Amino acid sequence: MTPTEYEYLRKFLRDHSGLDLSADKQYLIESRLLPLARKAGLSNITELVQKLHGLGSSALATSVVEAMTTNETFFFRDKIPFDHFRDTIMPEVLKARAGRRSVRIWCAAGSTGQEPYSLAMCLKEMGAALTGWRVEIIATDLSQEVLEKAKAGVYSQFEVQRGLPIQMLVKYFKQTGETWQINPELRAMIQHRQLNLLHDFAQLGTFDVIFCRNVLIYFDQDTKINIFNRLARQIEGDGFLVLGAAETVVGLTDAFRPIAERRGLYKPNDARAAAGRPALAGAAPRMAAIAGL
Repeated sequence: MTPTEYEYLRKFLRDHSGLDLSADKQYLIESRLLPLARKAGLSNITELVQKLHGLGSSALATSVVEAMTTNETFFFRDKIPFDHFRDTIMPEVLKARAGRRSVRIWCAAGSTGQEPYSLAMCLKEMGAALTGWRVEIIATDLSQEVLEKAKAGVYSQFEVQRGLPIQMLVKYFKQTGETWQINPELRAMIQHRQLNLLHDFAQLGTFDVIFCRNVLIYFDQDTKINIFNRLARQIEGDGFLVLGAAETVVGLTDAFRPIAERRGLYKPNDARAAAGRPALAGAAPRMAAIAGL
């Protein structure tokens, strides 16, 4: 791969997905795109680049973006955000939303489903506290391929052993051969949608809780700022934003403020969050009731 080809692919990926590769990641591109090129009947990266020129939003262009997008995830990843969800976020949300008895949650990088299903399990474990409440969990991702896996809710033995407590595996999954499928009640709690965070997401409406973890680390600073400011318009003034351990709003935006002693947890600065928020009158989103509660 020539330096010119690498620079073309860096710009292509930045424009199409926000992925900001440093100048020394040629090996990463080659390791992920060479198999893709050969699968498409191309001999090398040079031919792949030639094919990409002028293709716009072709299937090949989509495959290139998906091949380069990291989808590393596992159940209850990093543990602390789910402790925050159980101990801080949901108690406050339940108190604040007692009048309407509904909650909206967005997993903005849902990947193969482990994060939204982990949240669904947390909610089911709350039991009677959510009786009569309606909960909607939207899980979005750039890759249609990973969304299809998330919808199916089928995981290997290796995948369910990563972070998932054994009692929850037994309680919420059914084993079939060497795989495990999460039960229909939990699958019904999640709406999976394809979404590129670089594009407009105002149509999703507003949320009480947004999980946007371990995705912004791949974006350049201007893109992060833009996304943070748009997230602020989609979150309720007293809502919560949850970021990954290596991510922060500090030094990037005043749209959110960190919560003391709650790593990765942020609240919107009300005036900034309310500015430009789309009206939802006449367009109430479909809400999915928690099955069995």
